[in-house]
Amino acid sequence: MILDILYQDKWLVAVNKPAGMLVHRSWLDRHETQFVMQTLRNQIGCHVFPIHRLDRPTSGVLLFALDREIAHLMCQQFEQKAVQKSYLAVVRGYLEGKGRIDYPLKVQYDKIADKFVQEDKAPQEALTDYIVLKTAEMPYPAGRYLTARYSLLRLIPHTGRKHQLRRHCKHIFHPILGDTQYGDLHQNRALTENTGCKRLLLHAKQLSFIHPVLEHRITINAPFDEQWENLMKILGWEENV
Repeated sequence: MILDILYQDKWLVAVNKPAGMLVHRSWLDRHETQFVMQTLRNQIGCHVFPIHRLDRPTSGVLLFALDREIAHLMCQQFEQKAVQKSYLAVVRGYLEGKGRIDYPLKVQYDKIADKFVQEDKAPQEALTDYIVLKTAEMPYPAGRYLTARYSLLRLIPHTGRKHQLRRHCKHIFHPILGDTQYGDLHQNRALTENTGCKRLLLHAKQLSFIHPVLEHRITINAPFDEQWENLMKILGWEENV
């Protein structure tokens, strides 16, 4: 596999992470053989250092440093919330306008990955802004509904909790399509059967930050993959978003 490089200089490299690809080796899937880190390292011929992560089913802008010092500086920007992140998501049902989801999220305890995390740890602050960009209604049944309604959202997280965007969309009863963990299985099935789309419809569209060496703002955008592009055409959302 050849990764789509969105930005590269002497200090940083950003790729358009494919949906379904792990960022690095994980106990989650011991049988997986392809990872973004190793693929990118082989592709550009040097070590890369992760700065942030995207869930396996999520696509979009993923940034790496080319040395440890730059990785440390960029991680500080993320910790200080100086990095601006913008995602796109297709969710179930109609939403209007814009809003903020202010809903603390409990740390997800995992007996294998987080065996030392206290199960009774208090929920952590979690904030997500959303803007409704487009809506569509399709003439096929989804679950108990005679038609399927969808909204395209721009999601702007202000905190970085595990699965924050997916959990927040579930919390407001508009789960992201294709989400097998927090989503609506009937809606997911209807979407796949009628459009052929089989992926989580969450895409890290834009990442913006101050370059740690050049000291000017860098804004990186990631295009959609073929499945998402096809869905946009089916739903009549072909204009730029």
